[in-house]
Amino acid sequence: MEKSGTGNKQGTARRSFLKKGALGIGAAAIGAGFLAKGSPAFAQEHEGGSLSKGDVDILQLLLAAEIIETDLWKQYRELGGVEVANNPTFQPYVNGLLQLDGDMPQYISDNTDDEISHVAFLRAYLKSKGHEPINLDKFAHNLAPSSVPGVPQTGRLTNLKQLKVDTSWWTRYRSKENVDLGAPAFPQAVPSLNEGQHPAIPATLADLSDANHAQAIANTAGFHFGFIEQAGTSLYATLSQRVSNPEVLRITISIGGAEIMHFQVWHDKAGNAVALTDNQPGGTLTFVNLAQGQPESLQANLIMPEPTDFIKGLPEVSIIRPTGAGQLDATGAIKGFIEDGLFIGQPKELQQFLLNLAAEADEARRES
Repeated sequence: MEKSGTGNKQGTARRSFLKKGALGIGAAAIGAGFLAKGSPAFAQEHEGGSLSKGDVDILQLLLAAEIIETDLWKQYRELGGVEVANNPTFQPYVNGLLQLDGDMPQYISDNTDDEISHVAFLRAYLKSKGHEPINLDKFAHNLAPSSVPGVPQTGRLTNLKQLKVDTSWWTRYRSKENVDLGAPAFPQAVPSLNEGQHPAIPATLADLSDANHAQAIANTAGFHFGFIEQAGTSLYATLSQRVSNPEVLRITISIGGAEIMHFQVWHDKAGNAVALTDNQPGGTLTFVNLAQGQPESLQANLIMPEPTDFIKGLPEVSIIRPTGAGQLDATGAIKGFIEDGLFIGQPKELQQFLLNLAAEADEARRES
């Protein structure tokens, strides 16, 4: 098995091409813009630590993903978390979230705290091993927040006002087919959410003036929660297969386990979305009642992964999926975030940097 960071010329050439050509970001730009001068993060191995280049690349990509998640979850907490649940201004949105579950504000705040802890831990761990953590500060304040009174008017990294939410994760986990084994695309649970652009937070005070519209925004958030966390669930499982250092593997499977817990919660709550139709600038949004009269592929209370094919010649088994290369690996997860609309309004430079990080993580190979 090829070792990451060895003298393999073909692998080195491929990584060089990814850095300098395919994604349009030179190594010098990365060093100047995102890593401290002289950082060993892209070196093959730091003398004072025990991490391979591949393990560092994986941890840097996961840190980037957690920074992105932290930014978006903070926005959800500001408008729907337990800290503001009794704020009269936010009440229409909070009430919409409460239709999904009576504990939604608490769950939102807890998920936010978890993501903050993941960022702090991964940064500290990389530093402890002599590697400068990546940061996205250059882009962290580029996007305008919600203008609803009471929301801190500081810039944001992610956009939650114009989302195209892929809800195929819902039907994928109810299917006996496995995308890792070539299953065709899974149908959307809410087709209109995957068309046009829709807000998952109230962008202005006017968004809270109509109860039906506020509920549609809360419904959108409910499915977006699941979309975000299913990506993290698969991402950690996929990249854990490429880790070399036992301590790094312990980190990825442990944080990955927390992501699975998040996904299970949001999977359960999304099915309670209120049936409605809402005419929005981004297109008409329609939610049906998933709790009544639905086929198995949509049924709201089927939130455990259906058994599926996994290893040829062995019985079907209930598993996290996908976890294979070319699916929700690092590149797939970042592309999913881009297609979701999280970076609308950000310069292309951000997308290119994240795709470059993802390519490096996907290039990692477990060392023998």
